[in-house]
Amino acid sequence: MSRNNAGLSRERILIEALHIIAGRGLGGLSMRRLGDALEVEAMAIYHHFPLGKEQLFNSIAAYVASPSPTGAAFHDEIGQDGEEQTEVEERAVADERPWDQRLTTWAEAYRERLLTYSGALSLLAHRSPRTPNSATTWALMRHAFDEAGLAGEDIDRAADALHSYCIGSVVHQVRHSGHDDEDAPDAQEWAARFRFGLRALLRGLA
Repeated sequence: MSRNNAGLSRERILIEALHIIAGRGLGGLSMRRLGDALEVEAMAIYHHFPLGKEQLFNSIAAYVASPSPTGAAFHDEIGQDGEEQTEVEERAVADERPWDQRLTTWAEAYRERLLTYSGALSLLAHRSPRTPNSATTWALMRHAFDEAGLAGEDIDRAADALHSYCIGSVVHQVRHSGHDDEDAPDAQEWAARFRFGLRALLRGLA
């Protein structure tokens, strides 16, 4: 087997790790198996994740929790890429659509990402990664809920409610989709149910 480390990146490692998790479950992921899948020595992975498997798990959680299609969430700390907090907030408030439309767009993208990497959902139960994307999300929610008329701690509570709804709905779908039930909703119906609940939640929060 070739052990060429050329082209090995954090993103490539994370995507391959997620492929293993999808096929074997979280318990089936090891540095050795990941190295074999990538055709590199396990030590090459430690070059990108020097703290080992726990750091890898944290980065997987950050990647999964990012609604950005670019996977920008694998920066482990806010500001690692040199971006100032004010620049993050400016991007979040640049969208001039109504507050509920902005939050709906975010929630639908978040749901799709969680469904795509549903095998790693359990990592989010014990990890709350802070990344450039989480900073952007917080700025988006703060300004959106402020526009909706909320203030102070109520904005934090509303953001928690929205996050919890997105994660809970995906867990509910994944749990029920694993059974051979002819009456189970199809993907289109699951999406409709998510949007229905999301509309109700946002109306109730405003």
